[in-house]
Amino acid sequence: MPLPPPQTAYPITLPDGSAHDGTVLLSAVVTHPRFVVGDHTYASDFAPPQDWAQHLAPYLFPFSQETLTIGKFCQIAHGVRFITASANHAQDGLSCYPFAIFGETVPEGYQPDKRDTVIGHDVWLGYGAMVLPGAQIGHGAIIGAGAVVRGTVPPYGIVTGNPGTLTRKRFGEATIARLLSLAWWDWPLERIERAIPAIMAGDLDRLQALRPD
Repeated sequence: MPLPPPQTAYPITLPDGSAHDGTVLLSAVVTHPRFVVGDHTYASDFAPPQDWAQHLAPYLFPFSQETLTIGKFCQIAHGVRFITASANHAQDGLSCYPFAIFGETVPEGYQPDKRDTVIGHDVWLGYGAMVLPGAQIGHGAIIGAGAVVRGTVPPYGIVTGNPGTLTRKRFGEATIARLLSLAWWDWPLERIERAIPAIMAGDLDRLQALRPD
């Protein structure tokens, strides 16, 4: 099963032969200097924006001191937002009002929160999920629709609700360890394409047999 090249902006073709502009491979459309995204990660939206980076991470500016990193093969549904560290106000004074930004010049390096936000590989972020500053989401996790996520989500964890709560893990610890060891998302594209039937069928033994030498 061939995958679209990661440079393909619109990877889905409609029955009439036209490209579906509501789903994009982010590596082909995001050029933001603080937004790092892996191959084959897609985002979908019912009202496709002009600027996908600004749409997904509205507080991430070119001059921000944090980075938003999203791995390979992630799935980002309509309404997902990444609220990155630049959105936070200082909390160590008597007021949270950002007086500094209204001065003639903002003090060099002024940013109260500089934490990076990191999303692992093969993460599914459901409809309307919100990821807060500094979140670290492990490989293979599922973030449920409308969940508000902060802190650390373990690999293959399922998080739902507000505040986001780990409800369970998708697999047992032994299976998770094998999947993390295989790291199929880092394989050569040709080998991943050969492995798609095993991945879709949940056949871990077959997947392991296809592992590159």
